[in-house]
This record gives sequence, structure tokens and C-alpha cells, in this order.
Amino acid sequence: MASAPQPQLPLFYKDLLPLNSRDHSDWKVGTAEGAAFLAQTHAVPLTSDEFIDAQRNYPIVFTAGDNPLPIALFGLNEGVNTFMDENNKLTSQVYVPAYVRRYPFMLARLRPDADDLSLCFDPTVDFISKRDEGIAFFNDKAEPTEYTQGVLEFCRRFEEAGQRTKAFMDELAKLDILMDGEIAITRNDKPDTPFVYRGFRMVDEAKLRELPIETLDALNKNGMLILIHAHLFSLNLMRTLFERQMALGKVPVSQTAPQGALN
Repeated sequence: MASAPQPQLPLFYKDLLPLNSRDHSDWKVGTAEGAAFLAQTHAVPLTSDEFIDAQRNYPIVFTAGDNPLPIALFGLNEGVNTFMDENNKLTSQVYVPAYVRRYPFMLARLRPDADDLSLCFDPTVDFISKRDEGIAFFNDKAEPTEYTQGVLEFCRRFEEAGQRTKAFMDELAKLDILMDGEIAITRNDKPDTPFVYRGFRMVDEAKLRELPIETLDALNKNGMLILIHAHLFSLNLMRTLFERQMALGKVPVSQTAPQGALN
């Protein structure tokens, strides 16, 4: 079975194989026990379609660099996920980003010069293999089962959402309203030693307010303004996330602790 080209695999993925009836006619999907792949992930990619749902549970910020992307924060420091327990399961009923729900599947180009995307999966997961029990990928006629068709449709919708997200980010860049983010959180017992988090981007509220009325009206009509507000409202959850880390004992407590970083 040939692996798909993988110069740099995305977050979570350790390998990729194109799904096909020749090689995987007897492969089935079992039950996943937890989500170990997510356990130490503090930031998950997010599509703009998800801002309204995600802002209820996570701060939504943008990555640093020349091509910022939206991410949902599960923790404020590298390797810290405040929503997972010791069994690698979510500790509360929260919105699960589509990027997480898509794993271990994704659409990928089998050749750099190809335009078509093929359904691929990460074969290193332990719940997909040749097995007697589980949900089959293909029926006796080597046709995709209803499950496989559903996975393919979900991945297609995810790619479409990715295109809308790119258009959203392109518009933010055009408007020039992103700024380097900085969040300072002060503990009541140490008011003189705030924890400062940097390494992300956010919408500059001052620049947003200064946009021409015509521009704001256009943003309102095309649905972008509510997404921007969802992002800004979600930043209030930074302190909540900090307190979640404190409860887990995963935030520096020394007065000489280094500043946090979202990277």
C-alpha cells in the first residue's frame, strides 16, 4: 500500500494512506477509546464557520506569522490541554472543532501536480485495521459503504469551510486590522507579577472602530462582522482558561516564572 506524499504532515497525523477498495476491502473501523492524539494539544485549527459555536468554550485567536490562521485554545501553554482527563477523554460538554472530528481522515493530493483530492487516513490509529468487528469501508461489491460516503462528505465540507476561512483571513489582511496580541493575567495573591501571554494575533478593536461606515456595513452584510465580534468576545475566556490551568497545577507559580507563550 503506497503512502500519500507527505513532506510535512498536519497536526495529529503520523502517516497517510489513500483509502481504496483494493487494499482496504477487509478493513473496518472499530471504537476509539479516548482521544490520546489531542491530550497534549493546546491549540487546534478552527474554520471561520465554527466561530459562533467555539467562542462559547474557547478563546479564538490567530497564529503569528505572515499567514495567520484561526485557532481555538484548549490551554495557554505548549502541551497543556485543560479539557482532557487522565483517560484522554473530554472532561466537559464542549464544542469539538471539526479538525478534531475529522481525524484520522482527510482529503489529500496523491501527487503534487494533481488537482483531485483523495480520501486518506492515518493508519497508525489503533481502531482502523483488518478486523472482524467494526464498520466496513466497502461492501461486497467493492463500493463505499454509507459510513465511508459520510466520511468523504464531511471531509469535503471541511475543505469548503477551509476555503471560506481563507477568504475571511484574506479580508482581515486587506482591512489591516490584525495586531500582535498580548494578554496579561494577574493573580489575586500576586498582583505585581502578571502572567503575560504573547505569540498570537488578534483583531485591533481601535482599528475596527475606525473603519468607514460603508466598510462596516459591508462586513455586516457578508457575515464577517459577527465572526469578528465572536473572536473578540471569546478573548474574555483567557482568564477562565488560566484558572483551569491553575486548578490542574499547570501554570507557573513562581514570581520569577518566565512569561507564557502561545506557540
